[in-house]
Amino acid sequence: MPPSLKKLPLCLRAPACWRVGSLLLVTALIWAAHYQRWTLEQWRLPTDYVGDAHEMLARIKAAAEGETWPVAPQVIDRLGAPFGAHWNAYPTPDKPLMLALGGLANAVGLFAAANAGLLLAQLSAALAFYLMARWLRCRWEWAWAGALLFAYTYHAFHRGLAHFSFVFTWTVPLGLLAVWLVAQSRRLEWRSPGAVLCLGVALAFGVSNPYYLFFWGQLLLWALVAQWFGARRRANLGIGLAAGALALAAFAVTNAEVWLHVQEPEGLPLLSRNYGGTERYALKPLELFIPPQYHRIDLLAFFGDRYNRWSDWRGEDYMPYLGLVGIAGFAWLFAAAVRRLLRREPLPGQALSAGWLLAYATVGGLTNLLAFFAGFQIFRATNRAAIFLSAIVLAFLVVRLSRLTVAWPAPWRFAAAVAVAVFGVFDQLPRRWPDDVRARMVADADSDLKLGRELEAALPAGAMVFQIPVLGFPEVTPPHRLADYEHFRPYLVTETLRFSYGAAKFRSRSRWQRDLENLPVADLVRRLESYGFAALYLNRKGYEDRAERILGELAQLGYTRRLQGSGGQQVIVVLNPTTQPKLPLGRMLTFGQGWHPRSEGGVRWASGDAVLSYFNPHATPHAAELRLALVAGSPRDVVLEHNGRAIHTFRISDGPAELHLPALSLAPGVNLFALRSDRPAQRLSAGRYQLRAFGLKESAIVIRPAGLVADAASLAPGLRTAEIGR
Repeated sequence: MPPSLKKLPLCLRAPACWRVGSLLLVTALIWAAHYQRWTLEQWRLPTDYVGDAHEMLARIKAAAEGETWPVAPQVIDRLGAPFGAHWNAYPTPDKPLMLALGGLANAVGLFAAANAGLLLAQLSAALAFYLMARWLRCRWEWAWAGALLFAYTYHAFHRGLAHFSFVFTWTVPLGLLAVWLVAQSRRLEWRSPGAVLCLGVALAFGVSNPYYLFFWGQLLLWALVAQWFGARRRANLGIGLAAGALALAAFAVTNAEVWLHVQEPEGLPLLSRNYGGTERYALKPLELFIPPQYHRIDLLAFFGDRYNRWSDWRGEDYMPYLGLVGIAGFAWLFAAAVRRLLRREPLPGQALSAGWLLAYATVGGLTNLLAFFAGFQIFRATNRAAIFLSAIVLAFLVVRLSRLTVAWPAPWRFAAAVAVAVFGVFDQLPRRWPDDVRARMVADADSDLKLGRELEAALPAGAMVFQIPVLGFPEVTPPHRLADYEHFRPYLVTETLRFSYGAAKFRSRSRWQRDLENLPVADLVRRLESYGFAALYLNRKGYEDRAERILGELAQLGYTRRLQGSGGQQVIVVLNPTTQPKLPLGRMLTFGQGWHPRSEGGVRWASGDAVLSYFNPHATPHAAELRLALVAGSPRDVVLEHNGRAIHTFRISDGPAELHLPALSLAPGVNLFALRSDRPAQRLSAGRYQLRAFGLKESAIVIRPAGLVADAASLAPGLRTAEIGR
């Protein structure tokens, strides 16, 4: 190459541009062929339209409407009507990515933007791996083949739209390169390209998926340890520490709403995590080598079927599968590591990285030790470390193949690399949706788009729609055949209407919705109209009788104006809202932290100090009447606090202790009622939920219609004590 061309950036050199361009073109063609996205009409529809895919689409929709900016409160105004859906306790991963796709959605439509995001995930993954391999001095044809294999790694690609955030894996190969540079490079300097890479990747990890940041942070920490006990180069240590600090700072800023704007920190966690989940979703090494039961080749699918029959403890089925080429790379890496050990030589860096990930993420490994003894359960799905293992073994494989074939004629090398890529991609690509499933999904999306237009034509802008069956958000078990997150469907296809679904579960702000779900139809409609709701949305899949009883009663009451999706699943009944709506009030207290998840014998037991809450939506205090009845396994005193101020003491001896506060003042917003025992909880048996301090047998809160009071202190003049025996 002439000296003048060598001065050009790599991406501007003609051979490099051709190679990178061909890689991106082939990657895009494979994606388009798999999802059958060849026409504008096909791009107008989503690749998936059930379950978690609806949540991902809702996040892009919220970003498009400007409601998920970092640092700002995460309140989705068109959801959780009339108060808005407060998602501050449920952080949005990949906020910059979601905001970018939201902006794109405003230009080309929501479904097309989601498709563009999925394609971008594959293109960016291929490009990142190619750059990493070339940095490691791998020949371009093998870097090209490895990039294509990594882009379509089964662990990531098969997740699709449902696990949108995990499809963006481009940070993984560059993150591994940064770790290896910090650990071993002798040329890493502050103003070098390596430093730019390390800091840039750290920033990307900080603003993207927390799982990937978690695994990368572990490897970076070990790189710093290796450097400290090895060469101890100041530049490496400084750049590594700066990269880690930058990643953590970016993560803190991107998810700041969790600390800055959470309205009810004493509420139950929105996502349930326990030790059992760290076993179920941990990495099972066997799954690295088991093809999925829906593999394209029946002979390989047989092993997936067998695993499905024989295994009783599966998490994210088949996700860790490395692919046949990846398995070959893993075996080669393992053999190289054993050989080095026998010769008492240093292990390859890839072997050390893979070894640590296996030691941490494997079921029964460090992840379970930390979960069991330290309660660290938030990153329960450690099978997701498989994407790092894929990148490691593919990097090792293409570098070794590059060295092995260095003396081959160029056409032979190219042919071999293409053959490996074609074979590996064919093995890793999952089967497409069956034609009938895909046709049904397309019909649902088309039906929703039409229904959304009809709904906005029938209702005024800003009108509220109440959705039944009532579902919490996120991660609930919906009734009958209804899928989780399916209530997002009308939100996705409208621009001006507000919906009741999307409010955070376990929060007093949304308690009023649960109070309505079992009311007679006439009472339900009367209350909804008094709250200003203009329509009632029913999803027939949530009812065993397909909601025929409810719809029949509505017709008898005169509510015959309906809109219906072409599939017949979604029905919207138009109501007659009052012109002077009032804010809905909950009729029950909400259980917060400290309570066991279910009642036993009509008693909800607490494992220690526990919290109840109530939401007053008004801007001024509201008068209420409160009744509580507590029981305990052994005599004890329990103090009731209201917003941090003690107002009553229960002395529980042989029977339930009862409290009646006829004139309690509820402050605006969330009111917290803390119950604190003077004695520790007792364990009744070795079973689950047997640690008990006291139990709530009955509770009632009645809001006084006359309502507003001026001074809370005047209604709760101090600590009162009652002792009620049997």
